[in-house]
Amino acid sequence: MEKNNKTTGKVVGIVANLVTVAVDGPVAQNEICFIAHNDERLMAEVIKVVGVNAYVQVFESTRGLRIGSTVAFETHMLEVTLGPGILSRNYDGLQNDLDKMDGVFLTRGEYTDPLNREVKWGFKPLAKAGDVVTAGSWLGEVMENSIPHKIMVPFKMDKRYTVKSVTAEGEYTVDETMAVVVDDEGLEIPLTMVQKWPVKMAVRAYKNKPRPFKLLETGVRCIDTLNPITEGGTGFIPGPFGTGKTVLQHAISKQAEADVVIIAACGERANEVVEIFTEFPELDDPRTGRKLIERTTIIANTSNMPVAAREASVYTAMSLGEYYRAMGLKVLLMADSTSRWAQALREMSNRLEELPGPDAFPMDLSAVISNFYSRAGFVYLSNDASGSITFIGTVSPAGGNLKEPVTESTRKAARCFYGLSQDRADSKRYPAIDPIDSYSKYLEYPEVQEES
Repeated sequence: MEKNNKTTGKVVGIVANLVTVAVDGPVAQNEICFIAHNDERLMAEVIKVVGVNAYVQVFESTRGLRIGSTVAFETHMLEVTLGPGILSRNYDGLQNDLDKMDGVFLTRGEYTDPLNREVKWGFKPLAKAGDVVTAGSWLGEVMENSIPHKIMVPFKMDKRYTVKSVTAEGEYTVDETMAVVVDDEGLEIPLTMVQKWPVKMAVRAYKNKPRPFKLLETGVRCIDTLNPITEGGTGFIPGPFGTGKTVLQHAISKQAEADVVIIAACGERANEVVEIFTEFPELDDPRTGRKLIERTTIIANTSNMPVAAREASVYTAMSLGEYYRAMGLKVLLMADSTSRWAQALREMSNRLEELPGPDAFPMDLSAVISNFYSRAGFVYLSNDASGSITFIGTVSPAGGNLKEPVTESTRKAARCFYGLSQDRADSKRYPAIDPIDSYSKYLEYPEVQEES
């Protein structure tokens, strides 16, 4: 992926936020580029390459963009920035810190740093000189709110390394060198608290990934009693509009037995996201006695934001979850609504004039959803500690039709099905989970039966 000379190009076609670029050199699938428009730089991602033409999806509005605009390719994929200070942040789908942006509305072409580079963190070393480490090994830790945030060997470093030195205990910014490691060839590599990771690639920095076997208490009685989910399990909540999908997700987020909660609002209405912004800072966490927002990260990508950014938001949230899982933490990831994500996939597929599948969704929709759900799970790390990502998404089938492609594809991937009933919602029986239609396949696992 890395290239010495950056490729450039010119815009030769525009269809809404799908832009065709004639390039003068090599480009890679999912490579990031910036399109120059007046004084703005619009971020985009390569989704198809045919000959000298690269088709890119723009994460911003393309209003006013013209043929002939220059494009610069960045030699890397869409990445998240990982380091202390992610918890209690409000990000958009590209991990821009919304609290650092000016004004009420998002400004096109404005990108902010997801981390605070000025604040000092109390670092405590865990590794020592002479230790052999690999990707994801813990070098030290800082306290992020009430969570012990591990400083790790970056996930991109795929060899074995020897620790030469680790910084002494003290207060440091995220960009200061915390450790120096040496590879097999004697090359010294300084490591800071910050690393980057491509969002569309799963983090593999663990030793083993067994089938989930521990039950997870969600705090919602009709789930925990009848159809429980496991720690590291996957589930989804389909139901017609107005049956309480978002409210149920918020209830699980507040009460579940998790160390870290990540909420991906990938297509929610803006007023539902505002509820999270206003409620979570006020709520007390019964597990820690602190505010709930202190162990929560919100990825806010509402339904009126560009479809490409909506698609990126679910991958950004999962990558953040994998980062905290590698610290040996229990992560709860909520996505609302994965139907909006699937609609974004459909929109881009249609603009690319690809062969449509059922209801004009992409032919590979089922594979894309399965690959994403497979990134959740319970893992054992290289030091025998365990971590998990429990993923629960919602699906908003048009007209409440549970036979439509997104629901059917998700049903194949997720192990728990919590179907919401219109009749129960109309009767004000919340949460409106239908006890007959819903199920948990984890109850069939012998290891879960033994645990419970």
